[in-house]
Amino acid sequence: MQRYKCTLAYDGTGFAGYQVQPGKRTVQLEVEEALSRIHKGQAIRIAASGRTDAGVHARGQVVHFDSALGIPAERWKKALNAMLPDDISILDVIPVDTAFHARFNSIRKEYRYRISLREERDPFLRHYAYHYPYRLDLEAMKEAAQLLTGTHDFTSFCSAKTEVIDRVRTVEEIIFNTNDDELVIQFIGDGFLYNMVRILTGTLLEVGSGRRDPAEMEKILAAKDRVQAGKTAPGHGLYLWKVDYAITTNPGVTFS
Repeated sequence: MQRYKCTLAYDGTGFAGYQVQPGKRTVQLEVEEALSRIHKGQAIRIAASGRTDAGVHARGQVVHFDSALGIPAERWKKALNAMLPDDISILDVIPVDTAFHARFNSIRKEYRYRISLREERDPFLRHYAYHYPYRLDLEAMKEAAQLLTGTHDFTSFCSAKTEVIDRVRTVEEIIFNTNDDELVIQFIGDGFLYNMVRILTGTLLEVGSGRRDPAEMEKILAAKDRVQAGKTAPGHGLYLWKVDYAITTNPGVTFS
């Protein structure tokens, strides 16, 4: 049995999210069905670095799966892409040690949130960037972001539906990139809670539009109360961009 680390990109527009849900189209379902066809009907399960919600995109989602087929590693990418729909693309497939886990071995993730600042709606961006046609004070947003970086309990910045008890996370960087009429916010950290990036984005936009003072971030963090933070930004502007690992490949692994 060989384990593989698989990096994939997907357009989240047509999915109800990453995770399998009864009667709904999901990324996990599509990938597992493709693997099942390659394995002549055998059910193959995948484990991901994390879930993404309906409408959320990925440029660097990572999953792992096990297979007893003696397919050379370089052929897996082509085989899977031939089986998958056009809104999912396999970027690479690499053999790894059986100790590797796409979720538990992750040491860093990067999300990007894309915001269109154009006055008029661009119909070609409606699924890929949040339309926010208001003047923003980027310096105020950067000041607020500084207070949000570091290690904190982010209870105020995650969904009330969050199931995990430990809500302490480290946000290493929040970076603002502007290009023409677009703002992209990069969030880099050791992990993110359910809806955390979208709530951080919504709160930062409220700071940028003058509805909140940057100094409020300290009070919001201390409150550990979701109602204290800003609105949750829409899912379609969010991208899971990259996942980093301490454990990667083990070229010496052989099939058994």
